[in-house]
Amino acid sequence: MKKNIIGLVLTLCSVSAYAQTFVLQSEDIAQGKALGDSHVFNGFGCSGKNISPQLSWKNPPPGTLSFAVTVYDPDAPTGSGWWHWTMVNIPANVQALPANAGDRNNMLLPKGAVQGRNDYGYAGFGGACPPEGASPHRYRFTIWALKTAQLPIDNESSGALAGFMLNANVLATADLDAVYGR
Repeated sequence: MKKNIIGLVLTLCSVSAYAQTFVLQSEDIAQGKALGDSHVFNGFGCSGKNISPQLSWKNPPPGTLSFAVTVYDPDAPTGSGWWHWTMVNIPANVQALPANAGDRNNMLLPKGAVQGRNDYGYAGFGGACPPEGASPHRYRFTIWALKTAQLPIDNESSGALAGFMLNANVLATADLDAVYGR
């Protein structure tokens, strides 16, 4: 009986070690708070700096072979939302992206990572720019822990294709939602 109790306690301890919550954090944006001008698009009537925020994550699930980052606006008046950023094939040993990692020149990408095409039409981060006078839009920043080391995504791949591939290979996700209106 004593052996069974000790075994149960050890099992529960090892399970709880893996039960830590997968978390996405940022030094630049906060949950439920407004995006600053740095993260606003420069064009389409907006005049921001179009810089992707610093992101970091912790506690990925066991078996994670790579990560991906997406930024999606479900409130865009398109019928299908708006993809602001997709980055895939982030190596499993990387757990942070510096500010401006989404630059379209790929200068700050982790080795092997690939940015897909956003709905502005280019590969890289495209900041917030909701229609003028609309209610503030939600911008969902998501880190994806994946069961594959590489997805067949290139810089011409759409957000919809990236989303399909991500959902087919996901182990866990963590979100950080910000808002912006003008």
